[in-house]
Amino acid sequence: MEDYRTIEGTATAEVEEKRSRFIALAAFANSEEQALAVLDGVRAAHRTARHNVYAYVLREGARTRYSDDGEPAKTAGLPVLEAIRHAGLTDCIVVVTRYFGGTLLGTGGLVRAYTESASAALAAARVVTVRACVRLTVAVDYALYERAAQLLQSAGGRLDEPVFADKVTLAALLPAGAEAPLLPAFAELSRGAARPEVSRPFYAPF
Repeated sequence: MEDYRTIEGTATAEVEEKRSRFIALAAFANSEEQALAVLDGVRAAHRTARHNVYAYVLREGARTRYSDDGEPAKTAGLPVLEAIRHAGLTDCIVVVTRYFGGTLLGTGGLVRAYTESASAALAAARVVTVRACVRLTVAVDYALYERAAQLLQSAGGRLDEPVFADKVTLAALLPAGAEAPLLPAFAELSRGAARPEVSRPFYAPF
């Protein structure tokens, strides 16, 4: 399970070239259905635009797709796709809406404008690293609370708010594999009383 980089939420940018407006939207999408839903939303919001060019890269199935949406071949969708690849991102879609300004831009002008607008939207996005993680949950006596929290933090864990009841329940998000040395450490700390529960590995921003 390899780490990968994606974006959180959405980000936008706009470029103007010879009175043509290029409005780019970058959005997180981890499935084809989600990517197409983003595209449909942009099309609905820009019904009068001449072109809604898009490209997306999905981790699932290593799928990539792009569309020039009526622009000359390889002057629009491919530059948008290359902007995503250059940023090193996956599970991401970029849609660039063009409102025609009345002046033809030529092949070079189109490639430049679509590249610039897509890159600007990606630069405005919040990039996160997604990696294989596990969630560890453990209940300890109050006297062991601080040392148990330190064990989780020293393993690189991100702790949730503790739950105080008859015991203190701690939960933390950990990089997958970091839990292995914690199991004997908790057994030693609690003389075998604490029994950590570890989830199956899953991907999460970390």
